[in-house]
Amino acid sequence: MKKFFVILMVVVMSLALVACGGEKQTDEPSTVIKIGGTGPLTGGAAIYGNAAANGAKIAVDEINALGGLQFELRYEDDAHDAEKAANAYNQLKDWGAQITLGSVTSAPAQATSAMNYADGLFAITPSASSTAVTEGKNNVFQMCFTDPGQGTKSAEYISEKGLATKVAVIYKNDDVYSTGIYETFVAEAANRNMEVVSVTTFTTETQNDFSVQIADAKNNGADLVFLPMYYDAASLILAQAAAVGYEPTFFGVDGMDGILAMPGFDTSLAEGVILLTSFSADAEDAKSFVDKYVAAHGETPNQFAAGAYDAVYALYQACTAAGVTPDMTAQQINDLMIAQFTTMSFDGLTGTDITWDATGAVSKAPRGMVIENGAYVGMD
Repeated sequence: MKKFFVILMVVVMSLALVACGGEKQTDEPSTVIKIGGTGPLTGGAAIYGNAAANGAKIAVDEINALGGLQFELRYEDDAHDAEKAANAYNQLKDWGAQITLGSVTSAPAQATSAMNYADGLFAITPSASSTAVTEGKNNVFQMCFTDPGQGTKSAEYISEKGLATKVAVIYKNDDVYSTGIYETFVAEAANRNMEVVSVTTFTTETQNDFSVQIADAKNNGADLVFLPMYYDAASLILAQAAAVGYEPTFFGVDGMDGILAMPGFDTSLAEGVILLTSFSADAEDAKSFVDKYVAAHGETPNQFAAGAYDAVYALYQACTAAGVTPDMTAQQINDLMIAQFTTMSFDGLTGTDITWDATGAVSKAPRGMVIENGAYVGMD
């Protein structure tokens, strides 16, 4: 009996030593900084969300392969819905996110950015362009142009390139994205003596029939139609204009990027469409990224993918310069990121010498792209 007791104690002590060894490994400092984001991974806007998530993952994989500072990425589906985005944000917070990529689209980003600010959790969104996303929030930044910026830059580009003499605008009046771009576009068009001969609108409920808007643009002699909207509505306008033999130049902004990947869309309808964007997939400096993206996903990346890729690398640059370590709290990292992003310059796929001001707005040069033979071709 006594011998049995001694043997039992040896076994117990051995197990205790093993347990202590395991606990020691668990207590070692983490080498991973957790980065979260929300986006429409399902639903009608899924082209945007999945592109951003895919682009961000390529950047994280490349960075982690370098050794040293490591990132862990997690995207939650918000289905382009503000309430779902808030729930997705809370899931990321429970997961332990230390930095976020905000939300992909503007309406959800308005909800999550308010939470980022309240929690002191830094965010840089690759593509949510509404000024409401960053307004009054010193820790929320944008990698994309703001809506007002897109409107102004589009009018500048059309004027400087001599793309039109008479311009029509069709915009969605129940969408802050479309309305914001429209307002600054017409203001800059007036500054440049650009003749806007037709302005018509639509809503979510009426975006199936564009016969009135197309007829108004055509009857007023518009040789360019500006479309500050997402690709779903734009695809219908292109199809319905072609059906009545109206062939102006169509000019869009970042929301139209992805139209070529839209299921069931006849890409020949987009021939000659011009987009003002910050990313050109045929640029020489984008080749490595594009090749990796095509190999992984079987399609050419859009600017949402490139914006997320750049956002991750900008975070990496800022974290490295600030000496961020994985054991820091989200609030500690937040303060360091604000200091870096308001003073640093960044070179990426979507621009060189990229800077941010204290409002979180980005400064970089836009690029024009035209769709030729079902592919994006840089104009600049």
